[in-house]
Amino acid sequence: MIKLFSKHQFNFNFISQRKWAYLFSVTLLAISLASFLTRGLNYGIDFEGGILVEASSETPVDMEEVREKLSFLRDLSIQSAGTEGKTILIQAKPEADENANQLVNQMKEVLGSGYSYDQVEVVGPTIGNELKEKSLLASILALLAISIYIWFRFEWPFAIGCMASLTHDLIIVVGFFSFFQIEFDMIVVAGLLSLAGYDCNDTIVTYDRVRENLRKFRKMEVDGILNKSVNETLSRTLLTSLTTLFVVLILLVMGGATLEGFSIAMVLGTIFGTYSSIYVAVPLLRYFDIKSMGEPVDSAIKNN
Repeated sequence: MIKLFSKHQFNFNFISQRKWAYLFSVTLLAISLASFLTRGLNYGIDFEGGILVEASSETPVDMEEVREKLSFLRDLSIQSAGTEGKTILIQAKPEADENANQLVNQMKEVLGSGYSYDQVEVVGPTIGNELKEKSLLASILALLAISIYIWFRFEWPFAIGCMASLTHDLIIVVGFFSFFQIEFDMIVVAGLLSLAGYDCNDTIVTYDRVRENLRKFRKMEVDGILNKSVNETLSRTLLTSLTTLFVVLILLVMGGATLEGFSIAMVLGTIFGTYSSIYVAVPLLRYFDIKSMGEPVDSAIKNN
């Protein structure tokens, strides 16, 4: 695959396609925001409070039978975990006046002695709200830290471009979870923070080439420099994205219900992160006077 990409000198005019890319991005952002504002997120037990039980049986589990036995639980969700069908994940939310620990004990009595319990979690609504606030704060601080780093590493227009690209990706991914009502929990938040770091790394590689070409080609138009930089790093971008995508797709298929949200966030983040680094982060630079920021390469050598 490396030889396949290395044989080609890409010469795509990405900047000329920016208006179509902007239209595509604005459409996705509008759908994502509309879904978030109208449908909200399907918060998991981590945020809403409730009980999570992972139970294992020596024989394959009859899901319908278990669902009938546990029908007394509110907002019941039962998922099969593993490849043999012997492990199940049970989620439920107690009523305001119910004791969660008593519900767990009642659940164990109903299921009988044929199950062993590998994981039992009880989260109260107060803790869930606290986790919401801390997750939001962690996400904001991560974005600010990345922007500050880009600012000092390059210049402030690059920080704005990187911030716009990251915000673009995060809104679309969260909107996808909202639109399809996929469970949103702490593992998904971990996936969002992971893809923020991944997207930032991809953008920095392209930005570094932009800065280098600004020094080398002082007389070239800004659009030409941006196109040249993206094309020169395109092989690296595609190889990195494809290898990452293969891994997270395998994780999505084989990781089971526990890692499903994380895997979906990473798959979407890899796809849209690659797209935004080319069609969002780089084209935004053309609206700033970045040519004045590029020190001539001869001067840079003398200063060193």
